Amino acid sequence: MAFTRATGKHRRPSRLTRTTAQVAGVAALTTTGVIGGLAAPALAADTAAPADQNGLTQAIAIGDTLAAQIDAQATAQKKAAEEAAAQKKAEAEAKRRAEEARREAAEKAAKEREAKERAARAAERKRLNTYVAPISGSYVSTAYKASSGLWSSGSHTGIDFHAASGTTVHAVGSGTVVEAGWGGAYGNNIVIKMNDGTYTQYGHLSSIGVSVGQSVTPGQQIGLSGATGNVTGPHLHFEARTTPEYGSDIDPVAYLRSHGVGI
Repeated sequence: MAFTRATGKHRRPSRLTRTTAQVAGVAALTTTGVIGGLAAPALAADTAAPADQNGLTQAIAIGDTLAAQIDAQATAQKKAAEEAAAQKKAEAEAKRRAEEARREAAEKAAKEREAKERAARAAERKRLNTYVAPISGSYVSTAYKASSGLWSSGSHTGIDFHAASGTTVHAVGSGTVVEAGWGGAYGNNIVIKMNDGTYTQYGHLSSIGVSVGQSVTPGQQIGLSGATGNVTGPHLHFEARTTPEYGSDIDPVAYLRSHGVGI
């Protein structure tokens, strides 16, 4: 039976049309199981066609390539995600270590500062509880309870330290000035209430350098020695008392020695 085409310009079927037809034909023949003798030459011719004209082969090739690309992309994305996670973890660990080191350094500095402050406070307490001699590098020229008509009581109520006029006089310990001025036979004198509740007196001064109510510390200059009041020459009269009043005197040598001052 002959086939006719519409009148007009005859065109050769396109490659897409031919390929589609070939694929359809092969599929149909394969499905029905009928491959006639007349169809054999055509089938052989189609089989010998170039691979790029074989629709099934091309479809399969394209599918495999796309799947491989997707797999490669997924692998790359997974690797990138793992690397990013590892980087983030490393950064977090570095930050944690830096913070820990900073905290340890701060704690160490705080402990060192606290230790220094404790040591400074201890040193200050020790200094404030320390006693010194009222005249540096001197000696006792008149002893306690020495007898003489020079004193109204008939005996010496303190000790005299050898000192030229103008020699620095020190507070023997920490305390508060309760008297600073003229003291009759004592001349210019200072009386200090010590932190332990006792009192010390410094007499015959040529100059007074403190005032009543002022706090003093061990070794602080409070005046200068002299020869004011009832004296035969310049020296420092020093007394230790249980009250600020005359007549409450105690042995000043024993008093100073009990506080660690060797005289």
